[in-house]
Amino acid sequence: MSGAVSTSAEDGTTGRPATPTGPRPERHPALHWRVRPQRPGAAVLVLHGGEERNLARPGLLNLPLLRMHGFLRALRRGTAGADIAIGTVRYRHRGWNDERADAARDALAALDELRAELGGVPTVLVGHSMGGRAALRAGGHPNVTGVVALAPWCPAGDPCEQLAGRDVLMLHGDRDTVTPPADTHAFAARSRAAGARVCGYTVTGSGHAMLQRVPDWHRATTHLTAAMLGLRDLPAETVSALALPPGSREALTLPLPRQPRRV
Repeated sequence: MSGAVSTSAEDGTTGRPATPTGPRPERHPALHWRVRPQRPGAAVLVLHGGEERNLARPGLLNLPLLRMHGFLRALRRGTAGADIAIGTVRYRHRGWNDERADAARDALAALDELRAELGGVPTVLVGHSMGGRAALRAGGHPNVTGVVALAPWCPAGDPCEQLAGRDVLMLHGDRDTVTPPADTHAFAARSRAAGARVCGYTVTGSGHAMLQRVPDWHRATTHLTAAMLGLRDLPAETVSALALPPGSREALTLPLPRQPRRV
């Protein structure tokens, strides 16, 4: 991540690279089900943030995971009755840890467990910060049909070829000082050039922790995820963006509409 970010930040991160390098991970259950219908027809995996470098195990008080609980509740409501399995990825370590790419390894392990249990069901990955980086890195897994990356950590050297043929939707706040929005826009452009179908949204007025415009983050993530699973229609501007040719840089920074206030 950017050198301005402390490696000890609780959620300031600063599939297979296509395959991460480094020591092989010990066996550990990477997949934790939150919703598990008897016969799921599709699945969603949620990946929380972490740190740039930290080999410690996540503790019982895992603030990055707690940040995703609102998204999990919204996804449960938005897919209720549709036989969609929803799970989270369990990390072995708090950090990405350079070439070890530990979070990506865990994402791929969770996807392999999912495939062994459910078969080749279409799966959407939803990841925030380091979890967004892991989701993008693991996007080449055969079960993955789409990725929703929230304020993702997108270093310039990260691979994107694994995303060819996938739908990639990227949301980033314009006030993010942890993972630079410009890095996300550059990764989006490279991914489209590599054959991914990409649409990017700017969440005006929001920062990295997604504490501003929380309903908009939850609503957009749920709507886009459900649409990629065939439960809703994609917004018209998303459909247009996903259809743009590989060399186009259009529709990579669309403004995310605000949620109307309830009265």
